[in-house]
Amino acid sequence: MNAFLILMLRMALAAAFLAGLFGQIMVVPNSLAEDVAQAYGPEMVTALVPAAIAGIACVQIVLVATWRLLGMIEGDAIFSERSFRWVDVVVWATAVATAIALLAAAYIFVFGSGADEMRLLGDLGGLVVCAGGGAAFAMFTLIMKGLLRKATELRTEMAGVV
Repeated sequence: MNAFLILMLRMALAAAFLAGLFGQIMVVPNSLAEDVAQAYGPEMVTALVPAAIAGIACVQIVLVATWRLLGMIEGDAIFSERSFRWVDVVVWATAVATAIALLAAAYIFVFGSGADEMRLLGDLGGLVVCAGGGAAFAMFTLIMKGLLRKATELRTEMAGVV
């Protein structure tokens, strides 16, 4: 793979990781907490703010796993058993983030009756869309893992022939 492309991808991954870190430290505890308290009441903050921080952490785990997989591509080790562990990390982190989004949506649905109806529907809709996107990404990653496994088997078979 092109070294320049890998460098650019790594720069994008680093920027996304740092943006997530900024969000976890500054945006979620301050702006989101204030917004949730205004819309739903202060008791909702204690559940939704940690959920948002954990969701961002799941995305950061996917970014780190992707960084590691890029390193394996660079070192021509992508067709090894180690790469499957990193792909599994991506799938599990995505599944956890999906579960967090669904649980947050259920929590808002059950306890968020004090909010404006449009706000409630918007928040629920956004969380359900995030959960659906996460589930689709996890399934796509599992399909790609199957393709990687097949390519690894074919490469091993070809190495045995040569």
